[in-house]
Amino acid sequence: MAKVSVIGATGYTGAELIKIFINHPEAEIAHITSGSAAGKRYSEVYPAFLGLCDTILTDNDYEKIADDSDAVFLCLPHGASMDAAAILRARGVKVFDLSADYRLNDPVLYEKTYKAVHKRPDTLKTAVYGLAEIFETEIKNSGLVAVPGCYPTSVLIPLIPLLLEKAIDSSVLIADCKSGVSGAGKKVTEITHFCEANEDLKPYNIFSHRHKPEIDHILKRAVGIESDIVFTPHLTPLIRGMLSTIYTRSGKQPEKLMDIWRKAYDGKPMVRIRTDGSVPCIKYVAGTPFIDIAMYKQGDNLVIVSALDNLMKGASAQAVQCFNLCMGFNIKAGLL
Repeated sequence: MAKVSVIGATGYTGAELIKIFINHPEAEIAHITSGSAAGKRYSEVYPAFLGLCDTILTDNDYEKIADDSDAVFLCLPHGASMDAAAILRARGVKVFDLSADYRLNDPVLYEKTYKAVHKRPDTLKTAVYGLAEIFETEIKNSGLVAVPGCYPTSVLIPLIPLLLEKAIDSSVLIADCKSGVSGAGKKVTEITHFCEANEDLKPYNIFSHRHKPEIDHILKRAVGIESDIVFTPHLTPLIRGMLSTIYTRSGKQPEKLMDIWRKAYDGKPMVRIRTDGSVPCIKYVAGTPFIDIAMYKQGDNLVIVSALDNLMKGASAQAVQCFNLCMGFNIKAGLL
């Protein structure tokens, strides 16, 4: 039985991890922490967990946590995971970081993207990108997994197999993506305030969102191409869920393209390929660890649609997939 701890357990992704680990057959919770709610029972913060997780929240004593844990999940704000991951790794603990601190292996790119110097460049070089279906071997052998962003997951899963087979035009990649408000985290801002977000739909950070460099960076690592994807995120008046519509071009027949997906994701249960002509949508993936993908072709124009839960396949469920790989457990454990 693996002992796991969740740092920053009162955020949305932390709550999803607790929900998963309550039912995980191979794991038990050692510590859960919170900077704002230390000393309270978890069920006081989230009453839905009454009788399910009444564990006392503690402060972030990383040495104590390391002594008691086989794996630690970091649900901290961007910037805060740098030191935490380095300290825990130095003590031999497997770390799964849900922030962006270790997703970009290039310190120069990190600084350009996040306007901050990475304080742990040596640790950064050891991190593996936690896209479980693509980097399975690396994840199995890693002690530090950078869990991908939700937007990149929705784009990379459908694109990488097609790009590896040179089946689509890598110079024409356009991703129009829409996310529920929980993707912005628990802290309220003017943009995510109910009165601002409800009954509206708007793009944001056009040409400046931090996930655009992440997508290009991972495409270079996974496929070896210098991409320049046009990525536009939108905020939708939903609590959770993400829908991405990706535009590209291909001279291949649709069945050939589908065969590439089938071969790439055979035995990968969290990727569901819709082959019946139906369209992936948020309502059928919300609360699940799945990403649903489908494609539609007219002439050389190819439209790809993906749907996932930004808190699950886009964060916590993906982290647990990586944990299962690292620990040698069934990939479905705690998830299906």
